[in-house]
Amino acid sequence: MALFAPFETVPLSSWSGWALGLALLYAGSRMVYNVYFHPLRHYPGPKLWAASILPYTYNWLARSTYSSISRLHARYGDVVRVAPNRLSYIHPDAWNDIRGHRKMGEGEHTKDPDFYSTAIHNLLGANRSDHARFRRALAHGFSARSMQLQQPLIMQYMDLLLSRLNDKVAPTSKGGNPSPAVVDLAAYFNYTTFDVIGDLSFGSPFGCLETEELHPWVKVIFDTTPNVHIIIALRRVVPFVITALRTLAPNVLGKTMADQIAFAGKRVDKRLSSHTSRPDYIDAMIAGQGDADKEIEYFEIVENARLLVFAGSETTATALSGAAWLLAMHPEVQKKLAQEVRSEFKSGDEIDMHSVQKLKYMLAVLDESLRLLPAVPASLPRICQKGGDTICGKYVPEGAAMEIWPMVVFHSSRNFTDPKKFIPERWLDGPESERFAKDRVQAFQPFSVGPRNCIGRNLAYTEMRLIMAKLMWNFDLSPADEEARSWMDRCIPFHLWHRPPLNIKLTPVAR
Repeated sequence: MALFAPFETVPLSSWSGWALGLALLYAGSRMVYNVYFHPLRHYPGPKLWAASILPYTYNWLARSTYSSISRLHARYGDVVRVAPNRLSYIHPDAWNDIRGHRKMGEGEHTKDPDFYSTAIHNLLGANRSDHARFRRALAHGFSARSMQLQQPLIMQYMDLLLSRLNDKVAPTSKGGNPSPAVVDLAAYFNYTTFDVIGDLSFGSPFGCLETEELHPWVKVIFDTTPNVHIIIALRRVVPFVITALRTLAPNVLGKTMADQIAFAGKRVDKRLSSHTSRPDYIDAMIAGQGDADKEIEYFEIVENARLLVFAGSETTATALSGAAWLLAMHPEVQKKLAQEVRSEFKSGDEIDMHSVQKLKYMLAVLDESLRLLPAVPASLPRICQKGGDTICGKYVPEGAAMEIWPMVVFHSSRNFTDPKKFIPERWLDGPESERFAKDRVQAFQPFSVGPRNCIGRNLAYTEMRLIMAKLMWNFDLSPADEEARSWMDRCIPFHLWHRPPLNIKLTPVAR
């Protein structure tokens, strides 16, 4: 057409050249702005990371974020700018400044939508008012009284776990001692924690300990972890790709999630149709019906039950796996713990939710294990509130992402003496703990802090104490082979851990 005649004489290659040139000019100017004019320009950190989100994203996708950010903090200090609009903290004060309780009228540092977009209807990613409503409703299910009532339910899975492990010990001739057996403890920890939380959240277990394999619905959680890791990165860098995929190929992103929700809905429906009262989390959620401060809609019950299964199983199993591996690799620590357990109880039947509370060295072992292998390796970022805030004594503008990487914080020599060593004595009083007197122990917050801290903290510690006490009462642990010795190095940090099999030799205690 004549109207476009002047443009038709320009070759297509020239237009593509112009487009490329403009794109490069924009990218370059944006990088200059990020380094020299951005509100976070005064924060320390490498210029390349400040200029573009790409170095951070590369490390995220390469699963080297922990090691890279650890090096940055070692060089730049307690706070580092790790992306144009993102800060990482390792100072103990950051926990309360970013996630702690807020005064009346103060805003909340909200959850990062790139990270929590699929969790807005449950405790994990809900807005402030919905989260408070969910928390009030569920608090009864996690109370000390409810846990007392839940003890018979929990103990039956502890006993079933022990039965399964004893089955693995090869029988011997009459009068002889059982022989050692090699067991993938990581798998059995998963079987146990999924059955416990499944019963408490859905009213029935997944049958993992019965069948000695993961339920298909549970297995999907592990299979989709790498995909979720990639999707989080895409949301940060090219969000339009996620939008296009949802429009053009909805099954790529949505089918697995829809199947998970549908399965959870069926389990919740079955529990609700039973019309029975039992000390579980469904009972706690429906108890608030009619009370505006606690009332939860049906779809919110399903979402929260699904979350509790996911968050209340894999994290505890990871912590147990880390503790078992560390004990197997440190026989001197295992000997101390075994002595504590075997001298405290006259028989294994005395090990219950109350008696394990007396095991002080046990708690120190579990805390030290959580320090070395946090159950959640990801930073769980927050977005600075409207109007900005002062974090660790320095102003942060609104909209900036603020991260606390547990592995980085817990392994920093700024916070802990000999941070890479497994030394439970650092958590105890006595002569052996004197050299750790300058440790910044408030930096250790494996269950987070503030109004959104982990609601299942007490349940997690109870399960860990029970399982480890029963293990120590019945078995000595040792690595099965050289591959087992490198187990922790082979754990892959996504937003959760991808753990290889943990093959541990169980040697029955002769009595």
